[in-house]
Amino acid sequence: MRWCMSHRADRAALGLADRHYNRQKVGSPLFVPPGSCLVLLSDCGNALWVTSYPKAEYVKHAWARAWVCSAFRSEGAGVASVLIREAIAATRDFYGEPPSMGMITFVDRAKVRPTKVRGENVWGWTYLKAGFRVAGETKGGLLALQMLPPDMPDAAPAHQQSVLRFGLFA
Repeated sequence: MRWCMSHRADRAALGLADRHYNRQKVGSPLFVPPGSCLVLLSDCGNALWVTSYPKAEYVKHAWARAWVCSAFRSEGAGVASVLIREAIAATRDFYGEPPSMGMITFVDRAKVRPTKVRGENVWGWTYLKAGFRVAGETKGGLLALQMLPPDMPDAAPAHQQSVLRFGLFA
């Protein structure tokens, strides 16, 4: 497990959050949507993951009862699809049994580059390699990728404190 527990205003994660394409207010000390969340920072400090678990009544998309990966950014922290699966394992450990809708993430195809796969442009390739499937689009045109509970890795705990900041790893 390369993930460490963090929080919605972790200064060590702020730069990564600011460089994520969906960042609303760059520089703001809070970088997570309101509501229940799990924030993870990789042990090397080069990756950020945010799972949001919004109340269904506040959700405007078709996957209202799903966990939401609202941010994932890796800047050389390792194989991204492996980091995604480990973050989902940590999410399961944190929240318990996943909702029936599993986990959803959204990709803004206007703001990210596609990966060429067999000559075709594919958005969200890293998520697809991690086990997500295309679930449709939002009304605003975002690509929705979903991982259902049977496809999720088993629960595994993230480190309780940042090993980077406390010097537990060199």
